[in-house]
Amino acid sequence: MVVSALFESPAVAKVLPTAVRQNVERWAEHVNVLLAVRNPAVVQQMAPSAIRGLFLRHGRRDEPTRMQASHEAYFDWSYKSDFPELLALYHKAKRMQWNAATDIDWTLNVEPLSPENPLLPHDFLAWDYLRGLGVRLTPAEERKFLYLAISWMLSQFLHGEQGALLASAQVTEAVPFTDGKFYGATQVMDEARHIEVFHRYLETKLNKCYQVNDNLFTIIDSLMHDARWDMKFLGMQIMVEGLALGAFSMLHKLTREPLLRQALRRIIHDEARHVNYGVLALRDLYTRQLSERERIEREDWAFEVSVLMRDRFLVHELYEEEFEGKISRRQWNGFIDACPGMSMFRTTMFSRLVPNLREIGLLTDRVLPHYERVGLSRFMQGRSTLGMEGDDYVDERAA
Repeated sequence: MVVSALFESPAVAKVLPTAVRQNVERWAEHVNVLLAVRNPAVVQQMAPSAIRGLFLRHGRRDEPTRMQASHEAYFDWSYKSDFPELLALYHKAKRMQWNAATDIDWTLNVEPLSPENPLLPHDFLAWDYLRGLGVRLTPAEERKFLYLAISWMLSQFLHGEQGALLASAQVTEAVPFTDGKFYGATQVMDEARHIEVFHRYLETKLNKCYQVNDNLFTIIDSLMHDARWDMKFLGMQIMVEGLALGAFSMLHKLTREPLLRQALRRIIHDEARHVNYGVLALRDLYTRQLSERERIEREDWAFEVSVLMRDRFLVHELYEEEFEGKISRRQWNGFIDACPGMSMFRTTMFSRLVPNLREIGLLTDRVLPHYERVGLSRFMQGRSTLGMEGDDYVDERAA
């Protein structure tokens, strides 16, 4: 936070009007995001998306975002069955399709501010840390804060699922094996169903939906513009979907709200297949077919995006709505880092992501020291998602 700290000094605060200082502080923090990426090739690759997402904030505009996709569609006129494991996953996906409108009990009443069935446990947030910043909330205001936090979280799930919908459609066109196309078609349907569920829950039960997080927009924008099918796979199936699977599983454990638990359990079963798809499709490619230069490029990209996803989802949309002007952006970031729930989410998400990167050959001795430097190598020996079912994620955390 070297750059943003400059604008929080008392001398600067006296000179700049509050609105101007807040805007400059936000820009300075985004500069820090780019400066934190140590690999020049990754910076160059993600810079256009970072400009659109972080600085121009295309995701905050009222009109739809247009992204120019560039990839080759791969046709195989022989239709040969060339990937038995993906064919089996395709048959499983057909058996496990469900109807979001009828297989979830939408008649259940949700009371977001009720202490009876809390959306999040009270100790999810670091209340003592917040009081140390001079922010004191009543019990009713604390319940509202938790309601806004879960609304923000589910909103980002919704936006991530739209990214997965479009990316899975592109990958279905571009993947070079027929069985992968068959399975990919089922994932497109899954993602549409997940969008339906999260949007309906936010609109009809919580009556609150936040705009897409700038950092999430940047990652989605980068993947949509990339012409390489395996990079879309790596970014969406392994990174975004892998982290989402961990987040869904942890939220299923934490929430006591019956309707949300019901929806998450079904979505988790779908997501388990999606991540398995990514591991199966990329494992042989990355360990046997890519050149050394190509593998190193993907190794470096996966590491930098891992750090970005760990450090940069700081709930700034909620901060700007409720706390801007009361505490600084830097103080807010410290508060989010201190929240037990956010720490739990980070641990859960990376406990699967790092083993999956190992499984597909992107956690070599060359890049492992970088993971050690940022504290992610402790997940190295964990179990990958390959072969895990939806119930594994629900039951192991409920135990």
